Amino acid sequence: MKKVFRKIASLLMAFVVLFSTMSFAVNMHYCGDKLVDASIFHNAETCGMEMNALPVEGCEITKKDCCNDVQVVVDGQDELQVSLDKITFEQQLFVASFIYTYINLFEGLDKNVASFEAYNAPHVIRQIFKLDESFLI
Repeated sequence: MKKVFRKIASLLMAFVVLFSTMSFAVNMHYCGDKLVDASIFHNAETCGMEMNALPVEGCEITKKDCCNDVQVVVDGQDELQVSLDKITFEQQLFVASFIYTYINLFEGLDKNVASFEAYNAPHVIRQIFKLDESFLI
């Protein structure tokens, strides 16, 4: 059971480190107020309504582009401390004491020791609950 717990905990910690350091971007293409396409790994596809900057022959009025592209970037943490050279003495002391107490927390006794096995029960001379007239209901 202890090995399974350690494996699960180490796997969860690896996922936490992975997802906290991962960066990604979400690209979205809007036409007016309507979302047309969203993409994570490549640029979002357009709807084909983009207008050229050059006017078409015979047309003096250029239509304003109603489409826009939005990019949401999620930056991961990039300040991980890989080497242990920069850890202060207080941090080393904390880590050492935490590991020591954590290891000793799950150590069990080899046998169950009961302190009352070596002693006999006291002899009942009088029944005190009858003398005091207190009964458990």
